[in-house]
This record gives sequence, structure tokens and C-alpha cells, in this order.
Amino acid sequence: MTDDANNAYGSGAENAPGAGYGTGAAFGADLDGAKSPDDLSRPLYGATFGQAVRRFWKKFSVFSGRASRSEYWFAYLFQALVMLIPAILWIVGLSMTAATAASSSYSPYGTPTAEPNPAGATLALIGGILLFIIALAFLVPNLAISWRRIHDANLAGPFWFLNLIPSVGSLIVLVLMILPSKPEGRRFDT
Repeated sequence: MTDDANNAYGSGAENAPGAGYGTGAAFGADLDGAKSPDDLSRPLYGATFGQAVRRFWKKFSVFSGRASRSEYWFAYLFQALVMLIPAILWIVGLSMTAATAASSSYSPYGTPTAEPNPAGATLALIGGILLFIIALAFLVPNLAISWRRIHDANLAGPFWFLNLIPSVGSLIVLVLMILPSKPEGRRFDT
């Protein structure tokens, strides 16, 4: 097996003028993607999980260029997996604390007689701190790969700021992340 993820999609001859979609047009053939996972100057179409994570960290602060859908979504999956354990700690800690508070009795003066569960509070604190640290570590790389993903759909990176619109902004950006790659996005390459 070769490291060239783009070889699986053809040479591009099938996308010559006059060759329609019904004639075996190759995915990514006319998008001018990277020929090797080590080529960071172009997006890697059909990237594997490992390739996408390596590229995510190698280009953690690069806002120019493009990122393929596979690069973006595998990096997103990686971030979710890294945040899973701290999130579980935080949720379990909060649940333990809430369960203790719900089962406590009250004195005649309206104050609880039982103390919150110290183990639950500790778990919630540790999980919350870890989540905060990891979120800070992912802040710039996540913004950079999102910016490049928007470029690959041939839109300007500042469209990311639509996230700031309450309620619908993140849904709009989600749609932008799902958009297919467009050859015209090459204009954002450096």
C-alpha cells in the first residue's frame, strides 16, 4: 500500500474536456491536491486518520492554503476523542455532586445538613480544568484548519466569523465545512 492517498482517485485524464461524470470522473483529480502526505503546501484529498492528525499539528498555525474534508473531519474526530476522558470525568463529578445535594436533608432554617460529595467535586474540578487546558491547546489549530477548509470550498476564511451569530451561526459554518472542494479554491494556496 502506498502513502499517496490521491492515487486511488485516478490520474485526472478522465476529467478532460468532454469527459462527463458518467465516464468515471475521479474524485479530487482536478483539485490539485498533495501527491504525498508530507507535502503540506496542498490539501491531501482522501487523507487517513493518522495523516490528517499529523497535518493538523504540523500546520497548527497556518491560515493560508486549503484543507480537504477528510483532513478537517478526521482532525475534528481527533479533538473529540482527546476531550472525551476529561468530559466524562467532569460529567461524573457533577453527577456525584448533584446526587449528594439532592439526597441531603434540610435543617429547620433551610440550609442543607449534608456537605457536597468531595470526591465528586474533585472529579468535576479536575475534568473541568483538563477540558479548559485542552480547549486552549486546540483553539488556534482548530481555527486554522477551519479557515483552510473554508478556502477549499472557494470561500474566504473570514466566513468563519459567522460562528458569532447567535443560534444559527454555527449551523451556517457547519454547512460550509460540508461543502465539496472546488478547484477554484487554489487561489488561496501560497
